[in-house]
Amino acid sequence: MRRIHVMAAVICNDSREILIARRPKNAHQGGLWEFPGGKLEEGESRFDGLRRELREELGIEITEARPLLDIRHDYSDKSVRLDVWRVTAFTGKAHGAEGQPVRWVAPAYLKEYSFPEANVPIVAAARLPELYLVTPDVANLDILLSGLESARRRGVRVVQLRQTQLAADEYQAWADAVVERFGTDFTFMLKGDVPPSIAGAGWHLTSSQLRMMATAGRQRDGFDGWLAASCHDAEELALAARVGVDFVTLSPVLPTQTHPDAEPLGWDRAAELIAQVNMPVYLLGGLGLADLERAFEVGGQGVAGIRGIWELPG
Repeated sequence: MRRIHVMAAVICNDSREILIARRPKNAHQGGLWEFPGGKLEEGESRFDGLRRELREELGIEITEARPLLDIRHDYSDKSVRLDVWRVTAFTGKAHGAEGQPVRWVAPAYLKEYSFPEANVPIVAAARLPELYLVTPDVANLDILLSGLESARRRGVRVVQLRQTQLAADEYQAWADAVVERFGTDFTFMLKGDVPPSIAGAGWHLTSSQLRMMATAGRQRDGFDGWLAASCHDAEELALAARVGVDFVTLSPVLPTQTHPDAEPLGWDRAAELIAQVNMPVYLLGGLGLADLERAFEVGGQGVAGIRGIWELPG
């Protein structure tokens, strides 16, 4: 099967909108929307190839970019490696230099556009931030609210409401309270045996729940919010792909205080595991803000964590 290395870009403007372009009707997957880019030429570096393609297609010069996602996808007639970068700075005014329609879209509305199947994980990665906060077990709701207020001021946007110390009914009451307080300032990922009933909230599966869903042959079962899962090895990552989750956490990368007996994966093994899946992966376990660049280097969406991200005011 023919294999093609294609560069693609998630291009962000100052309003945090993302640029998409429509494929020509006579092209492969014609008429669908895509993230701009094109084929990498022989002997060309990845960054140089991305820069050339965006200059030719959009008339811009990229000045700041980093790898975001690396996807392998097999069509009936060819195999494609989609080497996706996030572009955060460029010069020039982006336009369809080859006559293609282009559009700036707020991340939340990307899912309303039709993309080629291989682009679906890119849509998820484009909508997700670099940090995924996991809340620690706290003594009372006021402490939780204070910590979330601090996170909001620091720009955290996705939060897993963990709180393992609470019974199911107490957990639901706290979840209701934080959503009422913060509204759409956060995307909350909730825990539990059933999908959350709170509008806009996502569901984060434990590895045991993931295994049960995969064994039963279940997928999303009509749940249209964010679906995530905790993974620790190649088998669980494969199960997550089978179930159809939007993103995963992979842990532990480094030794942690919460799970001192767990054998850490290390950066090299984490990179090997990320390369096996076509989905955003947050790295978890002993990591914090200082580890973001290393997480990007090994193919991660970013960093998830408790101690490395959680702060209380004062």
